[in-house]
Amino acid sequence: MTLDPQVATLRTVLGTYPHTAPLKRGEIGSPEVALEFADIKPTHKAFKPMVRELAYDVCEMAIVTFLQAKAHGKPLVLLPAVMLGRFQHHCLVHNADRAALRPEQLAGRRVGVRAYSQTTGVWLRGILQHDYGVDLGRVQWVTFEDAHVAEYHDPPGVQRVTSDKDLTTMLLSGELDAAIYGAELPDDPRIRSVIPDPETAAQAWYRRHGCVPVNHLVVATKALATCRPELVRGVYGLLLRGKETAPPTTGVDLTPFGVEPNRAALELIIDYAAEQRLIPRRFAVDELFEDFCRVMGR
Repeated sequence: MTLDPQVATLRTVLGTYPHTAPLKRGEIGSPEVALEFADIKPTHKAFKPMVRELAYDVCEMAIVTFLQAKAHGKPLVLLPAVMLGRFQHHCLVHNADRAALRPEQLAGRRVGVRAYSQTTGVWLRGILQHDYGVDLGRVQWVTFEDAHVAEYHDPPGVQRVTSDKDLTTMLLSGELDAAIYGAELPDDPRIRSVIPDPETAAQAWYRRHGCVPVNHLVVATKALATCRPELVRGVYGLLLRGKETAPPTTGVDLTPFGVEPNRAALELIIDYAAEQRLIPRRFAVDELFEDFCRVMGR
């Protein structure tokens, strides 16, 4: 962070989305605060240095990473600004050329996921458990990375592969029976959803729960929020303006802003994270935003 009497420059990491692109192009700005964007791709590569080193002033962050960071006392402030939300049903896939596979057949199978704490994986395990009756303890979870929060360790029974292994290669070769992907599914006709008709399943899930499974929100350092709360207010204002000027979307809002529009989704991911032993206790949603509310004067 650099400060001068006129404008503060905050080192920032955000993915490029319709609602952040105007900020990154400089089309939306503020006389008080400027966002200096670090080019981190994929965006999740910024989460570990943010929670371990406070490497940025403002950073996009997966919600499960934040929940673990809060559980371990990391000095971060959560903003109710969703950068990425999506329905998750299509993200659990298998190699259809090897054998058909449905959720009820996952017991005893090997399922790969980048990290056990990956937010998409947490959402999907919750969906499998609660909507399809899958006993998560009977699935062999195979991971490739540790959690972003150093203090967290995977539960007993989760297998870590060596660094030379690749998720897609293992899936196609049969070393894995299924795999969970985040942003980008492999473009391969053999790879099919484990959940039948995932779009219809996602629509039914939305009708039941009335919320979007949020993946990434935004955090600022607690030092910034304490010393210069007006700058955090300014950042949130810029993010809001970005959302307001993005091309209009039809259907469900996948990037809701504000505490109340995100309450149902956050209550659900908190429940899933606690059930899956990712956090030691359930947080109340209002606990997550205590610092933000102070910054905003609420």
